[in-house]
Amino acid sequence: MFNMQKMLRQVQKVQEEMARVQEGLSNERVEGTAGGGAVRAVANGHGDLVSIKIDPGVVDPADVPMLEDLVVAAAGEATRKARELAAERMKAVTGGLHIPGLPGAGP
Repeated sequence: MFNMQKMLRQVQKVQEEMARVQEGLSNERVEGTAGGGAVRAVANGHGDLVSIKIDPGVVDPADVPMLEDLVVAAAGEATRKARELAAERMKAVTGGLHIPGLPGAGP
């Protein structure tokens, strides 16, 4: 027999857990690197960049485009890792169920 109250309680529980996971993602940190670690980009679990570190040894005023490419590569890796982390955390809550519009909750 279908019990609407029980289902609503379960949905509320999942929503609360998803909110907790989303909040926790803002405290998570992932790092992307490029140039053998010469450029490091750190993002939080939501994919927001929180820092970029550049080894002074790779700063060549005559080759700014190379440094720009390294920054883009490191930032791209950090944000990709952040998406993977969010998907992993949400999958644990949703059981792998794809929920449209929920970051990290599906393909």
